[in-house]
Amino acid sequence: MRKKSLSTALLTLLTAGAYAQGGDGIAGITEATSMVTSYFYPLVQLIYAIGAVTGLIGGIRVYQKFSSGDPDTSKTAASWFGACIFLILVGTVLESFFF
Repeated sequence: MRKKSLSTALLTLLTAGAYAQGGDGIAGITEATSMVTSYFYPLVQLIYAIGAVTGLIGGIRVYQKFSSGDPDTSKTAASWFGACIFLILVGTVLESFFF
C-alpha cells in the first residue's frame, strides 16, 4: 500500500512538472527579457551621471590641492581622471552589449 501511494505521488509530481513547462514558457521568457532590457538605458544614463558628478568632485578636489601647494596633485588628478574614464567605459560597454 505504501509503495503504491508513493509511486502515485511521484507520478503526479512528474506530470504536474511536465504541464508546468509547456504553454506560456516562451512568452514568459520574452516578457522577462524585455523587462530586463528596459532597465539598461536608464542604468547607462545613471552611470554617465555618476561619472559626471565624480568628475566635478574630482576637479574641485584637485583644484583645492593645487591651490594649497600640495606636491601630490598629479597623483590625485590621475586617480580621479581614471575613475571618470572607468565609469564612462562601463556605461559604453553596457550600452554596446545590450542595445
